[in-house]
Amino acid sequence: MKIEQIYTGCLAQGAYYVESDGEVAIIDPLREVEPYIKRAKEANAKIKYILETHFHADFVSGHVTLSKETGAPIVYGPLANPAFEAIIAEDGQEFKLGKVTLKVLHTPGHTMESTTYLLKDETRKDHAIFSGDTLFLGDVGRPDLAQKAADMTKEELAGTLYDSLRSKIMPLSDDVIVYPAHGAGSACGKNMMKETVDTLGNQKKMNYALRANMTREEFIEEVTDGLLPPPQYFPLNVKMNKEGYEDIDAVLERGTQALSPEAFEAAANDTGAVLLDVRHQADFAKGHIPRSIFIGLGGSFAPWVGALIADVKQPILLIAPEGKEEETITRLSRVGFDGTLGYLKGGVEAWKNAGKELDVVESIDASTFKERLEQKIPVFDVRKEPEFLAEHIENAALTPLDFLNDHLAEFPSEETFYVHCAGGYRSMIAASILKSRGIHNMVDVAGGFKAIKEAGIPVTDYVCPTTLK
Repeated sequence: MKIEQIYTGCLAQGAYYVESDGEVAIIDPLREVEPYIKRAKEANAKIKYILETHFHADFVSGHVTLSKETGAPIVYGPLANPAFEAIIAEDGQEFKLGKVTLKVLHTPGHTMESTTYLLKDETRKDHAIFSGDTLFLGDVGRPDLAQKAADMTKEELAGTLYDSLRSKIMPLSDDVIVYPAHGAGSACGKNMMKETVDTLGNQKKMNYALRANMTREEFIEEVTDGLLPPPQYFPLNVKMNKEGYEDIDAVLERGTQALSPEAFEAAANDTGAVLLDVRHQADFAKGHIPRSIFIGLGGSFAPWVGALIADVKQPILLIAPEGKEEETITRLSRVGFDGTLGYLKGGVEAWKNAGKELDVVESIDASTFKERLEQKIPVFDVRKEPEFLAEHIENAALTPLDFLNDHLAEFPSEETFYVHCAGGYRSMIAASILKSRGIHNMVDVAGGFKAIKEAGIPVTDYVCPTTLK
């Protein structure tokens, strides 16, 4: 028996390759399926099943394409209702895979079709669970994403999740290995550990949601407390996972069209496409196409695209480092953004050589920022609220990047203001969005809060966020 976790850091997502005696099950595959097919071929094995733990919200799974390419059936748990052909398994149903067995444990709560797959070894001993978004390491799946589809409140879904955990997962042996669908950084939970594999016994000790003496009411209160609004693209990804989507090969063929500066400009004018610049933030600051949006490949690229662009059908034109075009289009497709129309051939240098205008973002180091702070300048912190509440510059205004559009009226119209995040990535995204909205009187603090503290700038943990007017 072979179990391989295929972890994608940008999405904090774990897919799984399970092989026994020449037969393979792929669990929660990513959009690009060739790596799974290649792995099986190299092992002289056949992909027998494609198991989905639920209809994912934060990424587009590769189940439809993988089934088309291999002929393997797609398996969902009870209550799933996909628009394509699939096996809708019953609770307790078993699927033989070589010498091992995968048993369906219906564990509703995160969504109503959520299912955990229990792997039994050759002796039928419980070996591992593939828990999807039901059980994470350090947390459980948020119960507010499927409210509309389930016609239930988040409290009702949380109660259902409590019952699932207590009846289906916690009775399992402590030595059972937990393989979740996500790790730290995913928006599908709020308190995940950085580790991606653990034993159930350790989770019973470490995970607040698995406390043995926890009442149903306590669970509901703790699991629903502090949930931030989910990204707007989540329902659109659920729809794609439920109804099907275009093959990634077609998406790549369309998106990898190399456009001259003239053709790029014409396409931008004709289509209303977002001009997405995925270079490093320092390169963007030095020179970029006016009104382009920066979301660099070096950070949590795909989730930020989903959070900030929101509409997966939005046409996109790329400005990417040479050789990174296909990677960018692939990573966009993982979260359902299939509308890339092409990329700027030769990049910003070609644009400049064609005599076309460039814009810049003023960016200063933390030492210079420290000097300017003596003048009581307006400062905007675009980190998440928990980061801000832990530590921030005194009198800074909290304007989280996720909800920047809700704060546009708070930025000064004429006075120069300063924007920072934790390390410089998010503040440059914010600067690009503000400039695209016609707000140009901002200065970025390079290196973010880390550099600010290293420069000796005083910070406070005062917990009441302020808003500058």
